[in-house]
Amino acid sequence: MRVLVSGASIAGPVLAYWLTKYGFDVTVVERAPQLRKTGGHAIDLFRPAMEISEKMGVLPQIEELATGTTQLTLHREGARAPAGVDLTKVLGAVSDRHVEIMRDDLSEVYYNAGRDGVEYLFGDSISAISPDGDVTFDQAGTRHYDVIVGADGLHSHVRQLVFGPDAGHTRFLGGHLAMLSVPKSFAREGESEGHLGTGRIAMIYTAAPLQDARAVFVFRTQDELRYHHRDVTRQKELLRDAFSGMHPQVDRWLDRLGGEAPFYFDSITQLQLDTWSRGRVTLVGDAGYCPGPGVGGSTSLAVLGAYILAGELAQAAGDYPRAFASYQRLMADPVRHSRAFARTAAKSIVPGSAAGVWALTLGAQLISALPAGLSRAVAKLNSKGVRLYDTMQYPAYQFEQTQNRPFR
Repeated sequence: MRVLVSGASIAGPVLAYWLTKYGFDVTVVERAPQLRKTGGHAIDLFRPAMEISEKMGVLPQIEELATGTTQLTLHREGARAPAGVDLTKVLGAVSDRHVEIMRDDLSEVYYNAGRDGVEYLFGDSISAISPDGDVTFDQAGTRHYDVIVGADGLHSHVRQLVFGPDAGHTRFLGGHLAMLSVPKSFAREGESEGHLGTGRIAMIYTAAPLQDARAVFVFRTQDELRYHHRDVTRQKELLRDAFSGMHPQVDRWLDRLGGEAPFYFDSITQLQLDTWSRGRVTLVGDAGYCPGPGVGGSTSLAVLGAYILAGELAQAAGDYPRAFASYQRLMADPVRHSRAFARTAAKSIVPGSAAGVWALTLGAQLISALPAGLSRAVAKLNSKGVRLYDTMQYPAYQFEQTQNRPFR
C-alpha cells in the first residue's frame, strides 16, 4: 500500500518511520531543497512524545541535544532588579518526563531514524490531488497513492487543496511570535535572559549544540496583523514596531534584523477543523489541529498524532476509512484539551496589564522557591492545566515489534 506524506519537519518523519516499520510503501515530499535548517526555536517534548521517541530508539540522541537551559533572569519593565527563576523547578512542575530541544535538531533526529526505508522527494511540492489518489507534483509528474497525508504545518498546502472553505477555519489567539538568530556571544549557555513588559516579552538563549543564539519575541495585538506568511520584510517591520525602545539589549537584538540571519514570524493562531480527513486524504500535526504556535505543546501533539495514525492504518490493514475514523476518535480529547490549554496560555504568557506582569513574575519566583516535590504535587491537582500533556493516553499497538509487516 502506497502512502504519500507531505512535509518533512516533525510529524512527517515520525509518521514515515512507523508506516515503514509496519510495511507500508512511503514517500515523503518536502518543498525545501533539503531538510530544513532555518533557525527554529526551542520546543518541548512531554511524556507521550518522549515515550514514543524511546520506542523509536532515538531518545538518547534527543536527550544529548537538549538545550540544557536551567535558569531564567527576568527583567520586568519598571523594576529595579531582575528576578531569578529556576527553570528546572518550573518544568518539573509541568512534567515528570520532559526535554527541551531545538526544533531543527529534533526534525533531523526523526528523519535519520527512518530515512533508509523512505523515499524523500526534496525540492518538490504537490500541485493537485484527485479523489482517486492521483497526485501531481511540480517536478515528479503524476503518481498514484492509496493514502495522502498532509504533515505540512499550520499553513498546509494539502489542506488548502483538499478541504476547500474549511481549510482556513482558524481562531486568532491574540498574539504574534517571532524568532531571530543572533551571535552566540549575545547569550550564555544554560541561562535564558528575558525582558517582560505589558503585552510583550523578549528573551534570548543559546545551547551547546548551537552555533548561534536565538532571540524570541511574543507580543499581544487585539487583531491579527496583516501580512503574507512569506513576506519576511513586512514581518521584520512589524517586529521592530512592537519592540523598539523596550530595552537597549532588546534593541541590540533587533539590529540583527537587517541581515540574512534565519528568521521566523507567525500569528498565534489556532486551527479549528472538526475533522482531519476527507476521502483518502488526512492531516496530522499542525496541518490538522495546531493548538497555537508557542503556546499549545503542538510538537508533542504532532508526535502523538503521527504515532496513532500509523498504528491505526496498520491495525486496519490499510482500510483507510476505518483507520481515519479511529484516528479521529483517539485524537479528539487530546486536541480538544490542547486547544483549551492554548487559549488560556496565550492570555497568561504575555500579560496585558502591569498587574499581570507583576503577578506572572511573582508566580515564577514562588515556584522557584518551593521544594520541587511540593510544586509538582500542586500542579498534579489539575490534569487539564500545566500537566495536560503528561496525562495524555495512547494505545500500545501489538505489532510494534513486527518488522516490515506488508500491507499491499
